[in-house]
Amino acid sequence: MKLLNKTILSEKIKESLTSVLPVTLIVLFLLTTFIPIPAAMLLAFLIGAVLIIIGMGLFTLGAESSMTPMGEYMGSAITKSRNLPLVIFVSFFVGVLITVSEPDLQVLANQISSIPNFLLILSVGIGVGLFLVVSMLRILLGIKLKYLLLVFYAVVFILAAFVPENFLALAFDSGGVTTGPMTVPFIMALGVGVAAIRSDNSADNDSFGLVALCSIGPIIAVMILSLVFGVNAEAKVDYSMPVIETSRDIMSMFLSSIPHYLKEVAVAIAPLAVFFFVFQLIFGGINKHTLIKILIGLLYTYVGLVLFLTGVNVGFMSVGNHIGQAIAASPFRYIIIPLGMVIGYFIVSAEPAVHVLTKQVEETTSGTIPGKLLGTSLSIGVAVSVGLAMTRVLTGISIMWFLIPGYAIALILTFFVPDIFTSIAFDSGGVASGPMTATFLLPFAVGACSAMGGSVEDIVTNAFGVVAMVAMTPLITIQILGLIYRLKQSKASASVVVDTDTVLDSEEATIIEITSTEELVSPEEDDIIDL
Repeated sequence: MKLLNKTILSEKIKESLTSVLPVTLIVLFLLTTFIPIPAAMLLAFLIGAVLIIIGMGLFTLGAESSMTPMGEYMGSAITKSRNLPLVIFVSFFVGVLITVSEPDLQVLANQISSIPNFLLILSVGIGVGLFLVVSMLRILLGIKLKYLLLVFYAVVFILAAFVPENFLALAFDSGGVTTGPMTVPFIMALGVGVAAIRSDNSADNDSFGLVALCSIGPIIAVMILSLVFGVNAEAKVDYSMPVIETSRDIMSMFLSSIPHYLKEVAVAIAPLAVFFFVFQLIFGGINKHTLIKILIGLLYTYVGLVLFLTGVNVGFMSVGNHIGQAIAASPFRYIIIPLGMVIGYFIVSAEPAVHVLTKQVEETTSGTIPGKLLGTSLSIGVAVSVGLAMTRVLTGISIMWFLIPGYAIALILTFFVPDIFTSIAFDSGGVASGPMTATFLLPFAVGACSAMGGSVEDIVTNAFGVVAMVAMTPLITIQILGLIYRLKQSKASASVVVDTDTVLDSEEATIIEITSTEELVSPEEDDIIDL
């Protein structure tokens, strides 16, 4: 087996280049025209962009050859065991394990100063673990996703009435960042593995929706955290870059950051990898060739995530904050709304987990839902959400004025669109709000809010929530896509009936209708037809 398939890797690098290049060019245009920055910061941004492109290419290649088969295998194995306690234990343990190690969550926790990182991360992990159990039981029992979404979002908004306002945005942001590049490939594959054991027609549809439910757990967990401990959420607002005088200092800045991310990603991947290999020793069923392939895939995933996180945290975070500050401090501060929408439209395609979702949707639906169409719908949704988030930053409108009607519309649409579109839509919301959102758009919003004189508490209330907004609007846009699909399907069916009536007289139509009805054909006649 070759350690590196150059053809596949080059394809992945090209995909990531296509995804990252648009937003890089937009930011580069701003930095070289209207918002000048020190040359060192510009060079750091460009180096960060290169690292993101290479890192995303390696990550997507690794996720396909490691995370996906690991998740499918474990989901299938625990389902075949027919052991409910085992299903519950493995689901909860894996949910906590993979969430605690999620890089996106680490990024968000580091931007909150008033809550210990471990406390926030553990609360979110428990929330995901519990809701992954609910998700697995839903697939096994065949419960429709929309009913669970109605119940649990009702709980979320009832709790929201008792939670301090400066905690609401953080709670909803926690739900968004939880489903990042580590969590999504594994959890989605886990759903596919469980659903594969079922033989009914809706099994493939039910394989989606795990990310949707796992995004709710952290929201509820962080809300309960605020009620139990009574702490206030305060933001860290220092995104300044170290003083850089020479090109050597820039390289030193990146190189000195890499050990931190080597350790962070190792902590993220190692526990899950160890748990998988122990699980495989107990249950068996994987050959040596596949295990080696998974090991190599984990290596790609590890290196890719290290490069990606180094690029976004070192090269992008400071630039995003600087642009937000510069625009909000100018007389043309309201231009931040359309600008944010343009950046949001392109930045979602740079999220690693989005590539995983679109590929799996296209494969599961056999191309019925094209990945390109899904990606465009996601981009439109994120563009709208960033525009709304920037409106909040400028006006100070409570996030609940957007979230309540937004989720109400999304939940109402679940009764009018095919179930698979509902599952994909609610999965897409979690997938769209990944590391690019947490490390560029969130500092962008924080910079704008701080430039307008916002305190650390105001920043949590008004600037935080951009991740939550990004997670909400795809729920509507993807389901609108499903509604259009259903209307076109109904129209096509109606046109077939009309064409049949015009070509055939009533007697011929009756004969065809009878012979095409299975219960009216005797076994002997059925055999003749088969012959």
